[in-house]
Amino acid sequence: MPGAMNRPVGRRTVVLAATAGAAGAALARPAHAAGFGYTDDGSDYVVDTGAQLVFKVSKSNGDLTSLVYRGTEYQGYGGRNSHIESGLGASAVSIRQSGPTILISVAHGTLKHYYAARSGENNVYLWTNKADASVSATRYIVRVKKGAFLNDEPDSYTYAPTTIEASDVFRKSDGQTRSKHYSRLRVMDYDTIGWSAGGVGLWMVRSNHEKASGGPFYRSLLRHQSADGGGLYEILYYGQNQTEAQRFGLQGPYVIAFTDGGAPSSALFPGTLTTPWADSLGIAGYVPASGRGKVAGVGISGRNTAYPYTVGLANAAAQYWGSARASDGFFSLSGVLPGTYTLTVFKGELAVYSTSVSVSAGNTTTLNTIAIPSSNDPANASAIWRIGDWNGTPGGFKNADLMTYAHPSDARAASWTGNVVVGSGETAAFPCYLWKDVNSGILVYFRLTAAQAAAAHTLRIGVTTAYANGRPQVTVNDSWTSAIPAPPAQPDTRSLTNGSYRGNNHTFTYSVPASAWKTDAGQYNVLRIDVVSGSGASGFLSAGTAIDAIDLLA
Repeated sequence: MPGAMNRPVGRRTVVLAATAGAAGAALARPAHAAGFGYTDDGSDYVVDTGAQLVFKVSKSNGDLTSLVYRGTEYQGYGGRNSHIESGLGASAVSIRQSGPTILISVAHGTLKHYYAARSGENNVYLWTNKADASVSATRYIVRVKKGAFLNDEPDSYTYAPTTIEASDVFRKSDGQTRSKHYSRLRVMDYDTIGWSAGGVGLWMVRSNHEKASGGPFYRSLLRHQSADGGGLYEILYYGQNQTEAQRFGLQGPYVIAFTDGGAPSSALFPGTLTTPWADSLGIAGYVPASGRGKVAGVGISGRNTAYPYTVGLANAAAQYWGSARASDGFFSLSGVLPGTYTLTVFKGELAVYSTSVSVSAGNTTTLNTIAIPSSNDPANASAIWRIGDWNGTPGGFKNADLMTYAHPSDARAASWTGNVVVGSGETAAFPCYLWKDVNSGILVYFRLTAAQAAAAHTLRIGVTTAYANGRPQVTVNDSWTSAIPAPPAQPDTRSLTNGSYRGNNHTFTYSVPASAWKTDAGQYNVLRIDVVSGSGASGFLSAGTAIDAIDLLA
């Protein structure tokens, strides 16, 4: 299976309309369905799947110019075609039929792209092989005709009249914000994205992202709607808030699927999609199941069972991930390209263990039980007080959930300012994000016993990402101020304002001397947290950071 992987627990199909029909269509595969074949109309190759789908691909540039399902045209967003990026331009395009499969090949410089149709299926299979950075990003956009699937529920809906950031974040009259970036979902959370209305479903089934970048927790564009129509995306590489270098090579298949309204058959989902029929098509970079291996782990000990654990494999060439079984930590990752990988165990989204593992074609690399050292999980350290959970996310903090699908200025957001008292709902009161120009200088009040105040203590602030090198400097009781810490490596693009807190988790530590504390046990000590940086603009685009957890160690 090309690009196969174990299907993580917790993935879901996302339906973006309230009129979903029956269950997804079965994958009928007759040898040759009636009408199956292709023609050349002079400007396009016209492919009839022999079921209910006819699509066209431009012979000059490889654009998908038409998607007709049950006699209705669905392609056509603002007069634009569906394509890689915003269109490749002049390309060499060819077509051939091999029994029940039609393959269209598109070559644009070093980039190769493919469309495939199978007899009797209402699916378009796609692969993209990007060999270098000559095409800046890698995404496929299905541009859907205006009026086909109107729905004002998704936060990616961009009819809003007022632009508030760049050219892609908008505000509606009720103060709610919208952007194509506001997907809510991490890559590991979904199999398909689509719309359903009037007994028709149009879906994008994602690939396994083995040649993408960013790992299982990456968030990016998935879909949007505007006055001109809608767009469904398969983001194979995107630079926004990216934590990894771009990977190159073949990605796919990903699938444009039509159904009778329900989600596509689970046979199309990443990790279950088998394409042995593609083994002999000559797709550049294609590696069949026989050329891949597997990694299986007996279990993981030392886990905190209150949290989900994810196991990831990554090297410069490929990435894979899967969920560890809740009962014992067993995991299995299949369809892995041969090579040596860094295996990382994540508690939530926080890396708590890593090792090296090698994979060879046709073999299973079996690992004995992985024991996570207690010291690897910062939550195991004894703390006088703690705000938030050490899980690699700002979950539980004020506005944290909202920030995956809204701008910080959204009317639904609670005030970003306000001080915090330990022992009085401190996590829910502490803002998930801090900015130099918005809420820097937040105060945390806490008490210490006489014995605690007589000793030096370590203060820790964990962050999940930062914008414009924003990082925390702390002051205790206006009598002791830490040095300005060096900024850790973080993405250099927007993050906090476009729905993503995912960067490189980092922990800042501060050694606070005993002389900084108030010795009267009845008095509050006051911790001030300032965001410092010489970069950034103003407001919510000033230097900022996202919080994972804050604690004072015993």
